[in-house]
Amino acid sequence: MATDYDSPRKTDEDINEDSLQELQARRGDKGTGTIDVDPDEVAEGMELPGADLSGEELAVRVLPRQADEFTCSSCFLVHHRSQLAVQRKGQLVCKECV
Repeated sequence: MATDYDSPRKTDEDINEDSLQELQARRGDKGTGTIDVDPDEVAEGMELPGADLSGEELAVRVLPRQADEFTCSSCFLVHHRSQLAVQRKGQLVCKECV
């Protein structure tokens, strides 16, 4: 979209007046704020916590720890060596746990 940089710009006062007019126009349109929702449609896409997922299979490829990674002795997560903060008594600790 082309912009005309030579056109006069609105002042703060003009902007405030425009926004006041818009708010007054919206006040008259109170009926537009309601939404008609069918509860059955909403429930179809949601899964409840604790749902029975015993019939589901999850295929995840697990990679072994790489040479440039370590396991934090505090949170037990595998981090890259750049996240190593301190080594206490042979135990490696990440920056998040320090």
